[in-house]
Amino acid sequence: MVTMRSPTWTEDELVLAGALVVKNGWRELRTKDPEVQELSELLQSLPLHSLEARSLPSFRSPDSVSRKTTDFMTNHPDYAGGSTRCGKPTLLMIDAFISREAEMLEAAQAIEEGIASGELHLLPAQPDEVDEAGSTAIEGRLLVRQALARERNPKLRAKKIKQACAQGPLRCEVCGFDFARAYGELGEGYIEVHHVTPLHVAGTATTTLDGLACLCANCHRMCHRSRPGESWRTPAALRQLMRASSGQGVLLPRSRELCPSEQ
Repeated sequence: MVTMRSPTWTEDELVLAGALVVKNGWRELRTKDPEVQELSELLQSLPLHSLEARSLPSFRSPDSVSRKTTDFMTNHPDYAGGSTRCGKPTLLMIDAFISREAEMLEAAQAIEEGIASGELHLLPAQPDEVDEAGSTAIEGRLLVRQALARERNPKLRAKKIKQACAQGPLRCEVCGFDFARAYGELGEGYIEVHHVTPLHVAGTATTTLDGLACLCANCHRMCHRSRPGESWRTPAALRQLMRASSGQGVLLPRSRELCPSEQ
């Protein structure tokens, strides 16, 4: 009989554990510390693992949470003692907190707020919350799930498209692709909607139309595509990447026209 082991820590869990260590001056926290006890209860409630895994006595217990804080402390480059063994995701998260401390703490706060409101517990899994490499965005899977669910809200999407059409032809705000021009009547009124700013920065409570962007499918995917230790990118950042690539011989789409904000 094979004994089930506690699942590997997800990025959401590592964001929360890392924030705890950073706030403690990059020092580990002991099992009986109230903050460890609180985080243990929080992690045990997250809708990230199967009920079978969450029922294990060792699953995100105070002991396991304390051990993870030790991983963060001892694998910091400035730690003088020996390091504990931990996986690559933990090492990447340590690097993320070192290089982007403020951003990571905001992400942790956004996750905590989403959990406290109950919203994150009710969201169904989204097909694109994990990319083809199996790595979620730095915000963690739950915030990506929340962002994708909001972007697919038909009422919000319709309002954003109506607003964009009132300002001119409906084109991708990054590359200028026009579905109607490319596909005729079939493409009329079609575009995808994306959050301009990550939820951990913009806040999890409300979504305004000004916080959304109209994108083609390719640019939408590239905004969401994550790399280990890197957050998703805004449309403006993606536009800069395209310009840099065009300078290396990569051609921008012929349908590209300046957005109002660029003129």
